[in-house]
Amino acid sequence: MTSPAAASRRASRRPEWAGRNYTLLTAAAIITNLGSHGALIAAAFAVLQSGGDGGDVGLVAAARTLPLVLFLLIGGAIADRLPRHRVMVAANALNCVSQGLFAFVVLAGEPQLWQMMLLTALCGTGQAFFNPAAEGMLMSSVSGDHASRAFALFRMAMHGAAIGGAALGGAMIAAVGPGWVLAVDAAAFAVAGALRAFLHVGHIRPREAGGGLLADLRDGWKEFTGRPWLWAVVAQFSVVVAVVGAAESVYGPLVARDELGGAAPWGVALAAFGVGTLVGALLMMRWKPRRLLLAGTLCVFPLAAPSAALAVPLPVAGLAAVMFVSGVAIEVFGVAWMTALHQEIPEEMLSRVSAYDWFGSVAMLPLATAIAGPAESLFGRRESLLGCAALVVLVTAAVLFVPDVRNLTRRDGGPVAAGPVRGPEPGAPSADPGAGAIDGIEPVSQAWAPPTAAKP
Repeated sequence: MTSPAAASRRASRRPEWAGRNYTLLTAAAIITNLGSHGALIAAAFAVLQSGGDGGDVGLVAAARTLPLVLFLLIGGAIADRLPRHRVMVAANALNCVSQGLFAFVVLAGEPQLWQMMLLTALCGTGQAFFNPAAEGMLMSSVSGDHASRAFALFRMAMHGAAIGGAALGGAMIAAVGPGWVLAVDAAAFAVAGALRAFLHVGHIRPREAGGGLLADLRDGWKEFTGRPWLWAVVAQFSVVVAVVGAAESVYGPLVARDELGGAAPWGVALAAFGVGTLVGALLMMRWKPRRLLLAGTLCVFPLAAPSAALAVPLPVAGLAAVMFVSGVAIEVFGVAWMTALHQEIPEEMLSRVSAYDWFGSVAMLPLATAIAGPAESLFGRRESLLGCAALVVLVTAAVLFVPDVRNLTRRDGGPVAAGPVRGPEPGAPSADPGAGAIDGIEPVSQAWAPPTAAKP
């Protein structure tokens, strides 16, 4: 029989920040990440198994990201005006329905391209509304004193879910087909939405009416354009995200099908990226580079390696090793970038500045995924992949010519701005620069491209 003293000791060992909301948010995010990382692979192979080619895969991927670009700013505004947990549940419900219908048309046989594009677009729309609300909700679930530890644990859980979801998704596609993986993803959204419905929001103060959406966006734009390091890195990532996203969404499944033996090896490669991000997160919990953006930008160069590896193509073991290194590298950039935003941007501007950051980073992604297929037909797959790698190197080298990127330094012991920071793989933010970015549902269909995982 447990004595009261023993029970008290166990209670005292319980982390103070692991309260009801934090536990529900973490559990729900793990569930959705397990489903969504497998569904990313399943969607591409559903298109290929229905007779589609690389261009069709690119169109479906673009259909997912285009609504994100269109509705991102609107989603952020709504999340600031309505109870965030209601926005999250509604978005989960939309994702559940869209993925369930996607699974139905695939399992029924002979899905049409327009059907897959429409249903994928609905899923992207749900994500555009979900992520801004999820950021604020997660930020309010822990106290500032324990934010670093809480978000670090949350991040580890997300990386573990990404690893398991990618590997399990690839294996399930090989065993039972992509339709059932999409059905599992729909069920995951349903379970996660049910958990999020029980979130408590009584501790959140009612939001005061501001000067209107357009006035807020104008103020954010002035803040954004007034900092050369900020708009330079966002311009860099508008290209990096686009080309890496096209390589992952379109060329990766094609190379896996034609050269590596199908979906399972591609799932292993994506899982290796997840392991790399996990190792990178552990590294950044200890390493605090003084020149934040210089260290982070140097770590963007390895993002060219996966495209080059697919161009060869390397065998599965070699590709997995390259993906692992890129995962470590992008995690270093992600934490450095988030720390710079928290340190340099006023707290009252963080949401608006991060909206421009995220918008600029993903704006070219739909176009890149849509033209990936035609580019392959025009130039060849190998040449297109090498072009992707070259563009990553060129724009990353160019941004190093901006003095503020090279010279911005960490201010230890100074005040850290609080608030949602967003740029990514799908992430949610951290109130503490040592915590790293948090990925709940990735807002774009990348498992190793950096729209969310890279730019928290």
